[in-house]
Amino acid sequence: MTPLAAQMVPGGCGIEGLRRLSGGASQQTWAFDVPTNQGVVPLILRRAVDTGGLGIGLEVEARLIEQAGAAGVPVPRVRFVLRPEHGLGDGFVMDRIAGETLGARIVRDERFAPAREHLAEQCGRALARIHGVDAASLPPLRYGPATVEIDFWQTQHRNYGVDKPVYELAFQWLSRHAPPAPERAVLVHGDFRNGNLMVDEDGLRAVLDWELAHQGDPMEDLGWICVNAWRFGQVDQPVGGFGTREQLFAGYEAEGGHVDVQRVHYWEVLGTLKWGIICEGMAHAWLSGRERNMEKAVIGRRASEADIDLLALLTSQGQGGH
Repeated sequence: MTPLAAQMVPGGCGIEGLRRLSGGASQQTWAFDVPTNQGVVPLILRRAVDTGGLGIGLEVEARLIEQAGAAGVPVPRVRFVLRPEHGLGDGFVMDRIAGETLGARIVRDERFAPAREHLAEQCGRALARIHGVDAASLPPLRYGPATVEIDFWQTQHRNYGVDKPVYELAFQWLSRHAPPAPERAVLVHGDFRNGNLMVDEDGLRAVLDWELAHQGDPMEDLGWICVNAWRFGQVDQPVGGFGTREQLFAGYEAEGGHVDVQRVHYWEVLGTLKWGIICEGMAHAWLSGRERNMEKAVIGRRASEADIDLLALLTSQGQGGH
């Protein structure tokens, strides 16, 4: 990477402090610094060592981040996109932004108390800007309306061979209440939640992890951030454990978005079921011997939490409960 330093940062003199931040079979995240005559520039490399999987690919992800940034979404600046001739696989380099991404700290630490006062509203504003990105300018992305999502996750659940009456009840409810496809498909982040947001004492610094982006119903993103799993124990703060739906919706509408409360509730139900099936899949991978990642096995045990969350949501019927 050292020969690429000057292409990443004008005047870059080399690479310092290269260190891996997280692991994974298909993606890696590395932090490093590029020294220049004007100072040191902190950067992040997102690199894929396996081009398979369900994600959109890192080259497309980099392009979406650039488009979102142009639309006013707080995102890291993309500095450089890897090419085959670089011999490093697929990936891109972006600015390393100071802040916190651990959801439990964001919802509990006293130093983030000022941020929590307006973080949900900031999230609403960011989502409205994401959904306002010109669809005609987007790279090819999958289209995921409600019916497509139901079919996909029902197939995943069936493949695990687990009988879960509450999940079956949720699938029936989702099928009966599936909203029609939106009049206008928009860019959907796909994983906008506490844990994929960079936050400091002033609030939202950056929206991260765009690999599940697609085109679909904008209310999907608003429902996903309200799923109980992303509240980190602060269940009385439905938006990421740090705010209210009213704050989220106010921020969204202040940027020109339109909120359909019933659709948001629908996508919160679907998101809760989806998270339960994701946990189910992690448990299945451990029990089948396909994977021996203890962290994923522990997360797999959380599939039962979705039972309670789904029953609460189906009872509330979008009346503001849970």
